[in-house]
Amino acid sequence: MRTRLSLAVGAALLLGAASPAWAWENYEQGENVPIVTVPAAPPSPRRLPIFGLMADVGVPDGLIGSLAIRPWSWVRLCAGGGTNGISRGWRTGITLLPFAAGPSASFEYGRYQDGDANPLARKVIGGSFDGSPLLERVGYEYMNAHLGLDFGSRRVVFFVHGGLTMIRGQVHNVDAAIRNATTHDTSVIGTTEVTVPQDPAVKAVGSSVKLGLIVYIW
Repeated sequence: MRTRLSLAVGAALLLGAASPAWAWENYEQGENVPIVTVPAAPPSPRRLPIFGLMADVGVPDGLIGSLAIRPWSWVRLCAGGGTNGISRGWRTGITLLPFAAGPSASFEYGRYQDGDANPLARKVIGGSFDGSPLLERVGYEYMNAHLGLDFGSRRVVFFVHGGLTMIRGQVHNVDAAIRNATTHDTSVIGTTEVTVPQDPAVKAVGSSVKLGLIVYIW
């Protein structure tokens, strides 16, 4: 009995000692060896630049240079200043881009301080224009509601926006303009005097358009 038990234990030991060699042989031959693959982590998307410089030209915006901030791919904020050829002004606004590029909607508010528009009118009309008191103080505030297209989404963006603009302002020097008109009109007889006690306010809504370029630097 002891002899049989010893033989069984010995056979088990021999088989256990031989099994690593058998496994290594199968590994070298490539037979029935499981292959474990670890999936690679997906590459993280590159962050879009946030801060950029923007320049655009249009009516009634004039020529504006702004700082553009893009906190998310679908939102762009801007604030800056420029000129309309008469005086200096500023503008701020927000643009929504639901697809990060392509269709866009912009809402902006801007203001130009009073300036003399006679030199600009003289360039447009010609040297025969003597000037007008009504153009000596021209300033206005405006609000844009634009739809447009933005081309590009990473470093360089070109856009075309257009829509409606509401302009509000005041007309100054009406009394002086009336006096000038009556002085040069020889058909006016008598001493009738027209007085405007307060500068009239004007409001207008019309179409507007602008073109612009943005270069994101960081």
